[in-house]
Amino acid sequence: MLHRTEGIVLKTFPFGEADLIVSYLTPDCGLLKVFAKSPRKIKSRFGSSLEPFTHARIAFWGREDATLPRLTQSDILYSFQSLRNDLNYFLKASEIVELTSHFTSERNTSKHEYSLLLYALHDIENNINKKMSVVLYKIKFLKLIGYAPKLDVCGRCGKDGFNFYVSYGSILCDVCARVAESPTKLLPGIVKLYTDLLTWNITKIKRIRPSETLLSGLSDVIDMHIQYLLTKPLKSKDTLNNNYSQMVVTSRA
Repeated sequence: MLHRTEGIVLKTFPFGEADLIVSYLTPDCGLLKVFAKSPRKIKSRFGSSLEPFTHARIAFWGREDATLPRLTQSDILYSFQSLRNDLNYFLKASEIVELTSHFTSERNTSKHEYSLLLYALHDIENNINKKMSVVLYKIKFLKLIGYAPKLDVCGRCGKDGFNFYVSYGSILCDVCARVAESPTKLLPGIVKLYTDLLTWNITKIKRIRPSETLLSGLSDVIDMHIQYLLTKPLKSKDTLNNNYSQMVVTSRA
């Protein structure tokens, strides 16, 4: 049976000498893995349509329950070439793609996740503050899948507080925080920024101009929360941090 949909290339895996397994995020099938015949050959009919982040109209052949249907068509709708031309842009986009891959189910409708990722890739490409784009995506995505941390009030009693406990995924007030874990102290501005990004619509959010201190502080908390959920850091995040550290060392030499 032939199926048609749109998809965003998340990643590819070599298979044999010239074939690929391509992982897409699609609105109709969620996380979709397909077999692409001979795309690594010079005269491949798929061309550059299987590059990371590419937004494409695709067709694939296979039964409804096929583990690995065969890709038969891939037409580029938007290439996101600029995200692949710059290493730092590539790594930032890779962060949100990796996060999406970890939490999106295969063969389930994912219209909201798909629309959010497509918007985020365009936002990273066009927004001057790309760090803001990544933090915004992580927060909106975690909310969408039901894993957003609770940073506005105590997760137990609802009282105000500013101590975040990563194992609880929440702020706990002084009365409720009778646990052995050491908290992360949040600035009131970080809590306010998180609440705005979590609840405001995208158009309104574009008016926010947070300081680097608040944005970095919020980014650290969100990454800490994600690392706890996954029991490991995002690979692309580690690569980005290592790349930045090398640049700092080189500039000081």
